[in-house]
Amino acid sequence: MDISVELTLTPLHDNFEPPIIDFIKRLRDSGLKILENPLSTQIYGNYDEVMRLLTDEIKEAFENTEHVLLYMKIVKSDRSGYEPHF
Repeated sequence: MDISVELTLTPLHDNFEPPIIDFIKRLRDSGLKILENPLSTQIYGNYDEVMRLLTDEIKEAFENTEHVLLYMKIVKSDRSGYEPHF
């Protein structure tokens, strides 16, 4: 089963960019389809592969950043080809 995941990592301190950059670079190295925009990162792929990746990478981000929030939305389908019809 394919899923689409939208993530927003938000470190709660002044030097917030390095943890975000590190998190995104590790996601990129996964080989899964990753799309980025200024507010979030989207990951598309097989449920088991995506969730394995997220389990490891979220844990890493939480261990390396003292105060951090992660917002996540999951949709059951691959929405990577979505184009608005308006």
